[in-house]
Amino acid sequence: MQERATAALAAGKTISFVPTMGFLHQGHASLLREGRARGDLLVLSIFVNPTQFGVGEDFESYPRDLQRDSETARDNGVDIIFAPTAGEMYPSGYQTYVNVEKVTLPLCGASRPGHFRGVTTVVAKLFNIVKPTYAFFGQKDFQQLVVISRMVRDLNMDVTVVGLPTVREDDGLAMSSRNAYLSPEERLGARCLSRALAAVSELYHAGEVVVERLRAELLRILDSEPLARIDYAEFRDGDSLEEVGLADDRTVVALAVRIGTTRLIDNIMIAGGVTWKEKC
Repeated sequence: MQERATAALAAGKTISFVPTMGFLHQGHASLLREGRARGDLLVLSIFVNPTQFGVGEDFESYPRDLQRDSETARDNGVDIIFAPTAGEMYPSGYQTYVNVEKVTLPLCGASRPGHFRGVTTVVAKLFNIVKPTYAFFGQKDFQQLVVISRMVRDLNMDVTVVGLPTVREDDGLAMSSRNAYLSPEERLGARCLSRALAAVSELYHAGEVVVERLRAELLRILDSEPLARIDYAEFRDGDSLEEVGLADDRTVVALAVRIGTTRLIDNIMIAGGVTWKEKC
């Protein structure tokens, strides 16, 4: 992979890169389409990264389907699929990790200790291997996007990080590989996330900026769903991820909610709201 990337760059080509853990959906496809439009060479990585999973999390059961992913890759103009093994990425004696500090502490960082160390380490390694000109990430994983952008700035990495909007199902549920875990009943219950985010955005656009009042509406809708157990429901600055008391157009509303045993995340920039074809 490094040799292919080096040769492409030496020939004056640009490289678009979409790093994933596979089990691709239309959210990933949107990243691939943008990458195809921007770069000469489009690289997709598929790697379920063990270092970003904690004890008792779903590393072993995480959905995998390389054949189906290959078909999605072909349909979206991918030139190279890079699918290394865990042993290739973390050979015997491996002991080097990348740690981004403040922005990894709240939200998923508080709920999943060590998760972002695994994310930043594997993304740094992938950047060194693929040598991308552009790297594409979905805004559904908003904190991940902030963390990777900070790592790239702080370590002077020669790559442009591009964040693209969350892609949703027709009923508003943010597309995620983990949606496959949901039973039909849980799938209906999961709509409470996007419904709560939409309601808060509407309240903000009606003039409410006091976060505690906005949070009360957010929690009211989430608590009305019997299957939902809230991990966090927070209002943060979209750049620093610090807590805010008054919302403005840079405020991100971030959720992590368990529906049954499945942990789902979702977010919006409060000024942008939630849009989908059919509101739930």
